[in-house]
Amino acid sequence: MGRPSRKDDILQAALACFSEQGVDATTIEMIRDRSGASIGSLYHHFGNKERIIAALYLEGVNGYARLLEAGFAKVDSAEGCIKLLVACYVDWVLANPDWARFILHSRGRVEASELGEQLRETNRLHHGRIEELMRPYREAGAYREMPRDCFVSVVIGPVQDFTRNWLAGRTRTNLADCRELFMQVAWDAVRAP
Repeated sequence: MGRPSRKDDILQAALACFSEQGVDATTIEMIRDRSGASIGSLYHHFGNKERIIAALYLEGVNGYARLLEAGFAKVDSAEGCIKLLVACYVDWVLANPDWARFILHSRGRVEASELGEQLRETNRLHHGRIEELMRPYREAGAYREMPRDCFVSVVIGPVQDFTRNWLAGRTRTNLADCRELFMQVAWDAVRAP
């Protein structure tokens, strides 16, 4: 891999500042100092702090989506698809805990921003791709009947709730130690009887 771009440097600096200072307390000057970028470069790439927040959020969501897409290329069963959704979520959070914290706390802010429509479109495409890859298994009756808008919550909900607590330091058990458990719980919750 080549050297990260100036944009990537700025986003990583912003994430570090947001993690240390909080999103609201972080200033453009702090991000500039941390990244070594000029104010002109910051404004050229992003325009303002809200766009940095949105870009960081979207890049995190896209990172998870890329991990999931790579995993879907290797699975060939209904069970494998469900377990992959959980495994990729856990793996991405473990590799990016500060980013995961940022995403968990920033969704509403990004949805309400000028880039909210871009986030909704990104999510629509991401969920559409998952639906497309899982459709053959759904049509074959591998999953129990439930409203489609409940399906993802049933699969990801338990691990997502635990992850919130783990990221906040409110669990004794490490997230990595329950990866297999949550994968099995998800499969047991949605497989056809």
